Amino acid sequence: MFVFKGKELKKEIEGKILFENVNIEINEGEHIALIGRNGIGKTTLLKGILGYTTFDGGYIQRRIPTNDWGYVVQNPYTQEKTVLSYVQSANENLHQLKKDLVKYQEDPTNPIYQQGYQAFIELNGFTWELEVERVLSSVGLPKESWSLPFHTLSGGQKTRAQIARIMISNPKFLVLDEPTNHLDNQTLQWLENWLRDYPGAFLVVSHDRYFLDMVAHWTYELTEQGTNKYKGGYSQFKEQKALEFKTQWDLYKKQERQKKELKETIQRYTQWFGMALNNAKKVEDPHARFAMRTRAQKHVNRFKAKEKEMERLEKDRVEKPRNKRQLKMEIVSEGFEARTLARLESVSFGYSEKIIFEKISISIKKGERIGIIGPNGVGKSTLLKLLTGHLNPQKGEIVLNPQVRIGYFAQELEGLDLQETLLDSLLKIPQMTLTQARTILGCFLFSKDEVYKKIGDLSMGEKCRVAFLRLYFSGANLLVLDEPTNYLDIDTREIIEESLLEFSGAVICVSHDRYLLEKIATSIVDLKGGVTNFPGNYKEYIESKSQNTFHDLERENTIRNLELKLATLMATEGVKSENDLVAEIRKLKEEIEELTIK
Repeated sequence: MFVFKGKELKKEIEGKILFENVNIEINEGEHIALIGRNGIGKTTLLKGILGYTTFDGGYIQRRIPTNDWGYVVQNPYTQEKTVLSYVQSANENLHQLKKDLVKYQEDPTNPIYQQGYQAFIELNGFTWELEVERVLSSVGLPKESWSLPFHTLSGGQKTRAQIARIMISNPKFLVLDEPTNHLDNQTLQWLENWLRDYPGAFLVVSHDRYFLDMVAHWTYELTEQGTNKYKGGYSQFKEQKALEFKTQWDLYKKQERQKKELKETIQRYTQWFGMALNNAKKVEDPHARFAMRTRAQKHVNRFKAKEKEMERLEKDRVEKPRNKRQLKMEIVSEGFEARTLARLESVSFGYSEKIIFEKISISIKKGERIGIIGPNGVGKSTLLKLLTGHLNPQKGEIVLNPQVRIGYFAQELEGLDLQETLLDSLLKIPQMTLTQARTILGCFLFSKDEVYKKIGDLSMGEKCRVAFLRLYFSGANLLVLDEPTNYLDIDTREIIEESLLEFSGAVICVSHDRYLLEKIATSIVDLKGGVTNFPGNYKEYIESKSQNTFHDLERENTIRNLELKLATLMATEGVKSENDLVAEIRKLKEEIEELTIK
C-alpha cells in the first residue's frame, strides 16, 4: 500500500519550467533515493511533497498526514531554545510534562507537580528521558552540547539533532534532504545502519553514493523531463543507465543502417523505373511497350512500399543518445623526478592547552593518493594547513622537496576574489585571449552570460568549480584537497575522480566522500585515536577493521542490559522511596553514559 503518490507533478520558477512529468510513488517500507544534477529542483520537489510549497501541475496523495512524518531539512528552524528541548519536543506530551516538573521541582508537594510526576511515571517518562540521551549520544552529540542554543549549532550538529528527533518520534515515513552533509564517517556508518533497518518508508536526497548504495531499495532520477525509476542504490542505477545508453545506441545505429539501406533501395528503384520507362518509349511494338511499362510499374510499387517503410521507421525513430553536459577537466602536473615530494616528521600541533595531534609522521611519494579520515575535530583540515604552510608545527618538521608545487583546495574556498567576474579571473592570466577564456569556462560549465557573474554571487557548487579551475592553471605536482566534492553533484564528482586518477603527481585528500576514497586512494591515514597508516583504499581499510568489531558489540550489549535494568527499575515505583529510586536511576544513567561515549 502506498504512503505517498505524486502524478504528473510540474514546477515553474519565474515562468521557466524547473521540472515536469514527475511521477513518484512510495509504498510502505520502501527506502527511496532521489538523485539529479544540482539546480534540477530536488529540494523544491521535497518541499512540495512536504506541503511547504505548491506545484504548478499534477496532483499528490498522502495516506499519512504530514504532521506524522519525520523530516531532515537543510536549514531547520525551531522555537525550542536548546538541543535537548528540540529533540524532546518530538513527544509533545512528555516534553510538556517534563517542563512542568522542572518548573515546580522546588515544591514537590504542589498538586501540579505530583499529578505531573504520576503522569510522567505512567507514560514511562524516565525511560523516554534515557532514550533521548542515548540517541543524542549515538548521533555524535556529547552531553556538553545538549544545553547549547539550537541556532548556534554547526550544519552537521543540526543534522544530527534532526536525526535524533526523528528517532524519538519514530514516524512511519521520513523525508531526508542531504542528511549526510557534514557528518563524519563514524556517524555516517551509524546512520546507514539505522536507516537500513528502519521498518518504515523514506525518501532521501543525497549526493553520497556510498550512503545510497547502503540504504536505498529504489532510485528515482529527476530530470527536466520527469522521473525514471531504477532498482537498487547508486551503483545499480549507474549500471542500468549504462545499459540503457548502450541499448539506445545500438538501436540508433541499427536504425541508421536501415535508413541508409532504404534510401539506397528507393534510389535504385527510382533509377530502374526511369530506365525502364525510357526503354519502353524506344520500342515501337505497342504490345512489347505495354509489357515493358507494366514491368516498370512494379518498380514504382516497390518504390512506394519502401517509402512507406521509411515513414514507419521515421515515426518510430530512436533518438541518438546524448551524454549530459559535463565538466571537462584535466589537471596537468609539472614534471617531477624525485620520488618523495614531502615528509611530516614527528609533527605536533595544538591550540592553547588543547593538543590536536602529536608526533604525526607521513611521507608523500610521487603517484600516491592519500586519503585522510577521522572524526570531526580530530585535526584533518589542520594537518593540510600545516602541509601548505598556512600553519606552523609546534614540534617536529615538515620537509618539502624544492621542486614541489602545491595546489591547495580549501574546504572554506579561501583565496577566491569574490568581487572578480569569472571572465576577468582568467583574462588576467598572461597571454590568455577572450576566446580561450570562454572556451575554458565552457569546459567548467560556465557559458554565455554566466561568465560575467561575480564569483561572490555564485552558488557553493559553482565556487567549487572555480576552485578547481584555479588548480587547472596551478601547474601543481602535489594536490592538497580539503573536502573537494562538497556541494558538487554526482556527475561532477565522477569527473573530478577521473581527473585525480589521471593526475601524474601526488594527492593528499581529506574527504567524507567514501565513494571517492574507495575509487582513488592508494593509502588511508586515519587520525582517530592517533595515526593509522593503511596501504589500500577505503573499502579495504574498513574490511581490515571489521575483525575488531567484537568488542564494540560486547559494549553495546552491556548498554542494552543496563537499559533493561533501568526499565525494570521504573516498574518498582511505590516499592522503593523516591530518593532511592532517583539515586539508582542516576547511577545507571552514569554507567550507560560512560559506556556510550567510549
